[in-house]
Amino acid sequence: MLTYSAHLQSVIEKLIREEIDMKTKMLVSAHQSLDFAAYKHHVGVVQGLERALALVEEAESVVSKG
Repeated sequence: MLTYSAHLQSVIEKLIREEIDMKTKMLVSAHQSLDFAAYKHHVGVVQGLERALALVEEAESVVSKG
């Protein structure tokens, strides 16, 4: 059984991954209709989500070390 914190972390990671997948699919399917500025913005959003995921993993590492 997961603790509340472990469950919360897994849900957050899952939601971030789903958002990354959704944004990436949107970029691939709409790449011809986006101008360069909009494309850069959406790529930046995906990069930000990936950074958030990395920070969640980093925080888990810090917490597990005590």
